[in-house]
Amino acid sequence: MNPAVPSWWGVAASVALVGVTVAVVVREQLGLTREVVLACARAIVQLVAVGALLGVLFDNAGLPGALAWVIAMVVIGGRVAGRRGAGVPGATWIATVAVAVGTATTLGLLVAAQVVDAHPRVLVPVGGMVVSSATRGASVVLLRMAEEAVSGRRQVEARLALGLTGAAAFAPHRRSALRAALVTDIDAVKTVGLISLPGAMTGLLLAGVDPLTAIRYQVVVMWMILGAVAVSTAVAARLAVSRLFDDAERLVTA
Repeated sequence: MNPAVPSWWGVAASVALVGVTVAVVVREQLGLTREVVLACARAIVQLVAVGALLGVLFDNAGLPGALAWVIAMVVIGGRVAGRRGAGVPGATWIATVAVAVGTATTLGLLVAAQVVDAHPRVLVPVGGMVVSSATRGASVVLLRMAEEAVSGRRQVEARLALGLTGAAAFAPHRRSALRAALVTDIDAVKTVGLISLPGAMTGLLLAGVDPLTAIRYQVVVMWMILGAVAVSTAVAARLAVSRLFDDAERLVTA
C-alpha cells in the first residue's frame, strides 16, 4: 500500500518547523529572520507555480518543451553561479557554459545509453538534479578561484616573474579550488546509505517502489551528479584561468 501524500493542511502544519528555525535564528542573534521568512515564502510560491507549469508542460509541450525547460534551468543556474564568482571576469558567461557542458555531457550520455527515458516526466526532474549539481560545482569553484586570485596574488606574480605562463602560475590555486568543489560530493558518495538515504531513493521508497529497484536508480543518480559536478567544475576552472590573465600574462580581476 502506497503511503498517503500530505494534505495541504499537513503542509500548513509543517510551517511550525519554519517557526523553529526562526526561533533558533532569533535566539542566537544571527540577524537572518527576515531572510528565513522570505526564503520560505518564496519557495512556496515558486513550487506552486512550477507545479502548475509542469502539469501544462507534461500534458501539452512534449519533448521540445522539456528541453526548453532544461535550457532555462541552465541559464538560471549560470546566472546564480556567476554571481558567486563575481571577482572573475566574465563569471556569468563562464558559469553558464560550464553548467551547460556539464548538463549536456551527463544527461546526454544517460539518454543516449537509454539509462534515462527521454520523456518529459523523466527528463525534467532528472535534468533538474543535474543542473542543480553542475550549478553548485561551478559556484564553488568560481568563488574559490576569485578568492585565490586575491589571496594568492603575490605567489602567482612571483611564479610569473620566474617565466611561468599564467595557467602554470595559477595551477596550484586552480587545483585547490577544484578540490574544494568536489570534496563535498565525494564525501556524500562515501557515506550514502550509512548516514542518509538520498532524495531519489527516498522518493521512490515513499512511492512504494521495491528497495532494490530504488537502489539501482539511486546509483545512477549518484554517478550522474558526481559526473555533472566534475565536468562543470573542470570547465569553469579552465575558462576562469583564461580570463584571469590578459594577453601580457598579467593577473586581472573583475
